[in-house]
Amino acid sequence: MSDTIEHTSRNPDDLLMEPDHYLLTPGPLTTAPQTRAAMMRDWGSWDQEFRDLTAELRGALLEIAGNTTVYDCIPMQGSGTFCVEAMLGSIVPHDSKVLVLVNGAYGQRIVKTLGYLGRACRVLDKGDFSPPRGAEVARILAEDAAITHVIVVHCETSSGILNPIEEIAAVTAAHGRKLLIDSMSAFGAVNLDIETLQYEAMVSSANKCIEGVPGFGFIIARKTAFEQAEGRSHSLSLDLHEQWRIMNTTGQWRFTPPTHVVAAFVEALRLYMAQGGQPARLERYTANRDTLVAGMRALGFETLLGEQWLSPIIVTFLTPGHELFDFRKFYDLMKEKGFIIYPGKLTLVDSFRIGCIGHFGPDVMKRVVAAAKESLAALDIPHAAPSAASLAARDAAALA
Repeated sequence: MSDTIEHTSRNPDDLLMEPDHYLLTPGPLTTAPQTRAAMMRDWGSWDQEFRDLTAELRGALLEIAGNTTVYDCIPMQGSGTFCVEAMLGSIVPHDSKVLVLVNGAYGQRIVKTLGYLGRACRVLDKGDFSPPRGAEVARILAEDAAITHVIVVHCETSSGILNPIEEIAAVTAAHGRKLLIDSMSAFGAVNLDIETLQYEAMVSSANKCIEGVPGFGFIIARKTAFEQAEGRSHSLSLDLHEQWRIMNTTGQWRFTPPTHVVAAFVEALRLYMAQGGQPARLERYTANRDTLVAGMRALGFETLLGEQWLSPIIVTFLTPGHELFDFRKFYDLMKEKGFIIYPGKLTLVDSFRIGCIGHFGPDVMKRVVAAAKESLAALDIPHAAPSAASLAARDAAALA
């Protein structure tokens, strides 16, 4: 594929301007100039033009998901975590029991949320970076008839692992349970076909693979799930049934929407479609990842995960074992060169992360690798190999 991103604009010179920094994080991320420009107008939240934007947004997301008849899409103000809580508090009945598949910080957050909501749960905890497998899920479902729902994080960005969603969906359906998916950082790039997975509900966020800006997320769920959620929510503002009912009745959001964020997201959606949709987005992010991983490994860096589980969303690297390496200094040096990277979020090994999503291509990733090489040199570190202890901890966890 081409290293550059095709643009559609009447003023090409504006679009060639680079951002102050590339955000190499799993969202917020680097956005297109057109997306940022869409926020330069004020909107009336009750005005018909804004209602039309909301309708376009909902329809386009259902088109990406692959089903516009059985499912519906409801945007919700707030961060992605707001949407996960809204889904759990509205879609999951009070007397249900949820099997939570945990292999990182965001699975742990789901467990904590269920505790706040007073929903029973069982946890399959795979540690920092091992995937939950279909056979394990099947075994638990077979022995615990009380479980009604299974929830999984599609891409666990604390490690960068892309969980095996298809096999988890298959065994969940085979045991007659309902599947919930936190696809915050994967939807729009990694295929999440409704017809194949048959999930009950899924959540994602504006500032991820569609390349919008932060301010709202969205829930795609069966229409029956929205209908049956009436009176179930613990929260006035996070009540999905009421948001769905009002939006389908009036075309409006119940409470003040993030108007500028919605306008930016619709522009990002239009660019997404013009650039080839999900297959093209996955191709670019995969090329970003492959360029990054090859270049960083050439410098001596080791990835946390093996090839099978490396996602095209974000990559975790083990911290160099050299005594002079200081992540804070490395971070500052990378930022001086125009790249904002991400600290690690693991408990077993020291690490840091570099995101592959956002409005850029592999040409930028080549510059990221060059910046990492220069930053190591500035720290007087000849090679980025991790410590033997880190490698041993990673390999032991992978075998567990």
